[in-house]
Amino acid sequence: MNRLASLFTITLTLTLTLLSYSPARAQTVAGEPEVAIADGAPVAPAEQPAATDFIRIEEDDNAARLQTAVTRYEKEGVVVDLIGAVHIADKKYYEDLNNSFAQYDALLFEMVGGENLVDGKFPEDGRDASLQTKFLRQMMEGMARFLKLSGQIAEIDYSPKNFVHADLTAKQFEKRQQDKGESLFSFALAAAQNAENKGVAQPDPAKLLAALLSGNSNGLKLEMMKTLGHGDDQIAALAGDNVIIADRNAKCLRVLKRQVNKKGRKKLGIFYGAAHFPDMEKGLLEQGYVKTGQEWMTAWDVPKPEPKLPKQVEPKD
Repeated sequence: MNRLASLFTITLTLTLTLLSYSPARAQTVAGEPEVAIADGAPVAPAEQPAATDFIRIEEDDNAARLQTAVTRYEKEGVVVDLIGAVHIADKKYYEDLNNSFAQYDALLFEMVGGENLVDGKFPEDGRDASLQTKFLRQMMEGMARFLKLSGQIAEIDYSPKNFVHADLTAKQFEKRQQDKGESLFSFALAAAQNAENKGVAQPDPAKLLAALLSGNSNGLKLEMMKTLGHGDDQIAALAGDNVIIADRNAKCLRVLKRQVNKKGRKKLGIFYGAAHFPDMEKGLLEQGYVKTGQEWMTAWDVPKPEPKLPKQVEPKD
């Protein structure tokens, strides 16, 4: 049961923080959590730690918040922000992201199959829909409905002129996975084993099952956060010769170089799943960029249940 819970949440971690497929049309609901960064203001300088976190959990007695980072790097007058994403989240999270994107000369975005976008939307003929893509769509749509969250593809406006596709095409991705004998599911199994070996906190199987059976979306989110908050660390440990991280990140960094060297862009954003960024940061630092700051956005704002008060025993007459 513990291994099943671990595999379930790691697979979901990959889906929510690592992969963006087309077109995941998830349901939306109202909700306005607090957001740590929303107006595109300059990022304040920060000390440079040995390792950078790109996704975290912040909590107090009343709520737990899944947060993604906006991390800034600079080199010779060029500014690059790594804008972490989870692919289902509170609606306001995506509204604030949309509002912040206009500040960039170029906004590089991830999306396997994003080459098929027309005016920021996908054609309805499903031309990019492989079996793996269909599974991920259905998984994200179902989880978004159950968790009462919104979907990135539905909420992010991909039509602005500064948006630049910076990912593998659907055909490139599928061929490279076939060549390397790789799949999302084999990657998820490896991530689950890695998490278990490192002693990463996992959901309580009993609470997970109870939340699923009762339809308690907040209870399920609170359990899932135990794994999602460490998603970037778990995936970073698996970085190497793979398609899901390394090949896609390499493509993004090639697009970045072209935008800077040939297009003369000075302020750029990279909008990718947060779990891509430990490896992508390494590539930026190797190119001579220096990290200069970081701020956080709240993707999920989940209230905690009120503690149950002990029953008072009435005195006997």
